[in-house]
Amino acid sequence: MEFDLSWILLGLPLAFVLGWLASRFDLRQLREENRRAPKAYFKGLNFLLNEQQDQAIDAFIEAVQNDPDTSELHFALGNLFRRRGEYNRAVRVHEHLLSRGDLSRSDRERAQHALALDFLKAGLLDRAEDALRRLEGSPFEGQARLALLAIYERSRDWPQATAIAGKMHGSHQGDFSTRQAHYLCEQALAQAAHGDLPAAQAQLREAIAAAPQAPRAYIELARLQQRMGQPAEALETLLRLEQTAPAALPLAAPLLVEAAQATQRTDAVYDLLRERYAQAPSLDLLESIVAMDAASGQPDAPGREWYVRHLEKEPSLVAAAKWLAGEKLEHEQFHPQIQRALDQAAKPLTRYRCAACGFEARQHFWQCPGCQTWDSYPARRVEEL
Repeated sequence: MEFDLSWILLGLPLAFVLGWLASRFDLRQLREENRRAPKAYFKGLNFLLNEQQDQAIDAFIEAVQNDPDTSELHFALGNLFRRRGEYNRAVRVHEHLLSRGDLSRSDRERAQHALALDFLKAGLLDRAEDALRRLEGSPFEGQARLALLAIYERSRDWPQATAIAGKMHGSHQGDFSTRQAHYLCEQALAQAAHGDLPAAQAQLREAIAAAPQAPRAYIELARLQQRMGQPAEALETLLRLEQTAPAALPLAAPLLVEAAQATQRTDAVYDLLRERYAQAPSLDLLESIVAMDAASGQPDAPGREWYVRHLEKEPSLVAAAKWLAGEKLEHEQFHPQIQRALDQAAKPLTRYRCAACGFEARQHFWQCPGCQTWDSYPARRVEEL
């Protein structure tokens, strides 16, 4: 049987025509799909710029359905869900991205970071911690460590916080030595509360070695030494504090007076307090000086006259109220009412105020209870700011 070449001559043009028609159909369909996807995308963007988040989400969902392989639309959709507080939907979007096998490494790391943020916002700290730890070695490593640090501080997991701060300090992400000293102090306080005073003392000495310029460890160590019946060591610790961080001396002034009285070194400490008060007047230093004058029993000691001297330097309702408390008035029968009113007015002025958020407290905090910022409370009262 002979092969008829005429069939080839007829078939080639037919195949060409069919191929051309198929390509035209595919191109037309592709153009229509591409036209629909950008239209939905720009529609969503327009809604987003007009702060119409519900409509923007609907438009982005439509765009994702038209082109499910577009990762950027998934990221936009997930971020919108997170901003709206719909954390479960945001988690599903980012987990879907991570399940894709064709996702590039950079997009995978980006999706992992977004998923960690979803868990953080939702308050799922355990799952957030696991997601953040997966970002080691990625471009998001620095941000992940900061988030981990916040998690460990919030959960008061001080050993883990110390380890993360050490990594950040070692990788030159900033100076975390003072933060590490705070974590060691927190661990020392926990050990002291359980009665392990030697271990607490060792932790505080480690904190001083980690951040010699930070005042907290000196004050905590001196307080612990007083508790252990070591007033001489406590006094030496506080004298080191006065040399390294003199601005923090008002916080330690009562403890300094107590150690001086226990070691019979009141004259040297009294002179030191007066010298520091002359350089930077402080209500806490003033109170300690008045207390030492009262305890000395010397008739020529200035005592409460220090309040008047303070008023000559700067107006102070607190000092005025304290001076008036020990005075005899012409109409003494009205003194209690007047004193009560003055004390009530002066009470807010004796608080400490966070420099970061303005949260006020009667006691000094090393970490603000309001905004969780470290070292945001000055060693001065509200009236002195």
